[in-house]
Amino acid sequence: MIALVDYGVGNLFSLHSSFAALGVDTVVTADPAVIASAERVVLPGVGAFGDAAKKLSAAGLDRAVVETARAGKPLLGICLGMQLLFDVSYEYGTFGGLSLIPGAVRPIRDKIPADLKIPHIGWNALHFTRPSPLFRYIKEGDFVYFVHSFAADQNDATVATADYGAPLVAAVQRNNVFGCQFHPEKSGDVGLSILRAFCEVPV
Repeated sequence: MIALVDYGVGNLFSLHSSFAALGVDTVVTADPAVIASAERVVLPGVGAFGDAAKKLSAAGLDRAVVETARAGKPLLGICLGMQLLFDVSYEYGTFGGLSLIPGAVRPIRDKIPADLKIPHIGWNALHFTRPSPLFRYIKEGDFVYFVHSFAADQNDATVATADYGAPLVAAVQRNNVFGCQFHPEKSGDVGLSILRAFCEVPV
């Protein structure tokens, strides 16, 4: 069973529907005990980093997510959920993350040409920087759907980038912890293939 963490800022219906299309059982939950008992966990997120981190902490779900990762269970952060995996975000202030992946999240305005619009919205091709189990069923250049104004710094956890005037981090992995800056649940067959691959990561 996969636990979809409900802390008030996630696109839970679309995610639940995507896993259902794969024939995978999920539970939408804000209960740390349910998260602890799950085989794998998905941390979604839409909105501002500071607000999301506060809500996650207030519900005690930050500890539950970190303990999931430390137990070796597969954990997938999506969009803002991926950003929360990092040490810190500079989104309208300075906010601490879960420190499951080293590094910082910064405005993409600082990373891309001035003539490109913010937020980055639309379909972009994935460019693999190193192998990851998430890419088992997809190929270099497959397109996925992005909506974001902030992006993680590239480091050795980066497994894919997408070009938006400059290479932006699109996916990360550190051991059993995975993250997608894009929305697999909004990325058609390619997104479903990524979610399928996550479901098959050994526990």
